[in-house]
Amino acid sequence: MMSAVRGLTRRLPILIPFFWLLVFFLTPFFIVLQISFAEFQYGQPPYVPNFRKVEGVGDFFNQLQMMTLYSYEILLSDNLYWKAFLSSLRIAAVATFFALLIGYPLAYAMSRAPRSWQPILLMAVILPFWTSYLIRIYAWKAILQKNGFLNNVLMELSVITEPLTLLSTPFAVYLGIIYTYLPFMVLPVYSSLEKIDPSYNEAARDLGASGLTAFWRVTVPLSLPGVIAGCFLVFIPAMGEWVIPDLLGGSGTLMIGKQLATELFNNNDWPVAAAVAVCMIMVLIVPIVIFQRAQESDQRRRQEEG
Repeated sequence: MMSAVRGLTRRLPILIPFFWLLVFFLTPFFIVLQISFAEFQYGQPPYVPNFRKVEGVGDFFNQLQMMTLYSYEILLSDNLYWKAFLSSLRIAAVATFFALLIGYPLAYAMSRAPRSWQPILLMAVILPFWTSYLIRIYAWKAILQKNGFLNNVLMELSVITEPLTLLSTPFAVYLGIIYTYLPFMVLPVYSSLEKIDPSYNEAARDLGASGLTAFWRVTVPLSLPGVIAGCFLVFIPAMGEWVIPDLLGGSGTLMIGKQLATELFNNNDWPVAAAVAVCMIMVLIVPIVIFQRAQESDQRRRQEEG
């Protein structure tokens, strides 16, 4: 009895995260998956439920036959969804690249700052999260308007003679995404850089490497886990972003998250919206699985070499 209790106690730290994933990720995902195979109808709910009260195995298979691929056929046949997927991939990739371009030097400077300053700099990076996400996006909407703060400053400095059209443009979407998710890039990169022993760079310099060469050959490879984690943390939510393209990009911005919201709230077509969500999850899971496989293969190779 005591050994069973001790075994359960040892497994508890592992079981808690699995239970959390089951309740808050897998269960909602399977509900969405089930809705994606349903048939649209006018009413509440706006779809024909696939699985009602199941009475026996035969009834289960009868209800299973009611599942339809109609929503997925729409996604495959309508070019709008393909264009939205490709547009989202492009916007998310470009935003992730620029977030890395800005975030890496910022994280590097934070990791090389005096120890007494690092908590203050970390607080400065985290500080925007103390304000509502929606309020911050509306603030950018006010800043980028033709009579907004940015245009007024540029005109006061005589940089421009007439207001620029910044709102409802791709530039505004990229700016909003980079600004919103930049902390998700900075924090994991800083975590990796902060753990690097400065003596590694000193050893490289002693062996004749220049400062730039030591940075490129020593610091960058050792910080790659943080860089990859930061890229995932920015790319994945940017891929499904809806609020930023809707408020800053206007009606001309095509992103899959915005299209999903249109199907759900405007068209009230839950099966198609659910199918879009399932496809998004599948698209985003593939690179994560590939990365995990590569990490496991690399770890096995290092163990064999060691």
